[in-house]
Amino acid sequence: MSQAKPLSAGPAAEYARIVRDGLWHNNQALVALLGLCPLLAVTNSAINGLGLGLATTLVLLLSNSTVSLIRNLVRPEVRLPVFVLVIASFVTAVELSMSAWFHELHKVLGIFIPLIVTNCTIIGRAEAFASKNNLTRSVVDALAIGLGFTLVLLVLGGMRELVGQGTLFDQAHLMFGEAARGLTLSLGEDFRGMLLAILPPGAFIGLGLLIALKNLIEEREQKAEDRGQRTEDRGLKAERA
Repeated sequence: MSQAKPLSAGPAAEYARIVRDGLWHNNQALVALLGLCPLLAVTNSAINGLGLGLATTLVLLLSNSTVSLIRNLVRPEVRLPVFVLVIASFVTAVELSMSAWFHELHKVLGIFIPLIVTNCTIIGRAEAFASKNNLTRSVVDALAIGLGFTLVLLVLGGMRELVGQGTLFDQAHLMFGEAARGLTLSLGEDFRGMLLAILPPGAFIGLGLLIALKNLIEEREQKAEDRGQRTEDRGLKAERA
């Protein structure tokens, strides 16, 4: 009786690597430092950051998928104009959809929704990844990169809103409807807040703190990995002796 061959861990490991890169190791906001203009401009509240992050993720998902599907049909010398046309088309569709279904949030985010066209992250992933990979890998990459970017916007917006205004998820009804008004957390009416946090310098300070925290975590992980490797090496030497 023949035994079933174990499933190859190759594709699963590769997809896991793409997800880890998008969310952490190659986070576009914390490592590549791309898309900083909207990131710094709209993150004066958690809901604003979440709204722009999800819109960016949707555009990234649609554009990555389309670029992957047409990558063998587009001549190399015209690929960038075609990619930009694809991205601009999806940004227009997302902007009109937000205006129709999330009109108040659309007014708050304003010019930064159409400016998703110029987000270097999206054209960068189309050129560097989707144009060289199949549909499944491109979709996974888009979701990982988009969610990594969205998480940074959400955390930065939450930090600035909490310190600057003493609230968290204020105006959640703009995205989730009237029932979400109860989601707002408050530090109390007596909390005056720190104005600097919701001004542009506060955005730079907040992003700098997040980058420093990421670097600190990675440094500790590297030290732990080095200690483990040294312990393993000593064990091998002891066995040989």
